[in-house]
Amino acid sequence: MTDQGFASVGDGCRIAWRLDGPADAPVLMLSNSLGTTMDMWLPQLPVLTERFRVLRYDQRGHGASDAPAGGYSLDRLGRDAVELLDALGLETVDYCGLSLGGMTGQWLGVHAPERFRRIVLANTAAYMGPPSGWQARIGVVLDKGMAAIASAVLERWFTPEFLPGSPEVKATVEAWLLATSPVGYAGCCAAIRDMDLRPVIGLIRTPTLVIIGGRDPATPPAQGEEIVAAIPGARGVTFDAAHLSNIEQPEKFTTALLDFLA
Repeated sequence: MTDQGFASVGDGCRIAWRLDGPADAPVLMLSNSLGTTMDMWLPQLPVLTERFRVLRYDQRGHGASDAPAGGYSLDRLGRDAVELLDALGLETVDYCGLSLGGMTGQWLGVHAPERFRRIVLANTAAYMGPPSGWQARIGVVLDKGMAAIASAVLERWFTPEFLPGSPEVKATVEAWLLATSPVGYAGCCAAIRDMDLRPVIGLIRTPTLVIIGGRDPATPPAQGEEIVAAIPGARGVTFDAAHLSNIEQPEKFTTALLDFLA
């Protein structure tokens, strides 16, 4: 059973969402990475919808969601997720977010723990400095567009040997990136630029799994291990993958996700 639409959150931004799977199944919320869309979760969808009602959404600035001008904050991205749950009448769900989605997940674990049964944080970090690097990226995309960074971003997203053997995947992922609004991308870059969750993630008490890409240059293993060490009782699992581990190692990712949520 599929349902989809838009939800208006607190500041008037419209968030695109889609629900797939049995209407009476528990809900699993999936949150996308910077520069992708909810379609990044398609490798997981057939298996997940056997057991879950899967809620995917496009983070603001991405996909079919609105892309308001100006810098966003992680607080705003977290409230987008909570207010989407409110709009859909969903009280408690499981959550999985990758990269930017994992940063949003850390915020949710601190500020809205009552809404989440379990949280999976994939290929993410509690802090991604220095801020000057993100400010420089904002300047490039606003001045020259997404094509100016596409090649460098793809190199960080996958291991060198993966893309040559997966031309269809490369074309699809590159299309997501190039179709992303430069304004929306820059807005989310500002949220990452200003983020430092290190002082607070130790407050998370929701059962947490951290998925780490063993060859991830964007959020290196040490940053995932830092989250595991900071959150009481958190578990970590490492794959031979770069940043988009759910696409590079879809079977291992899906298995780890299901094992934890069970």
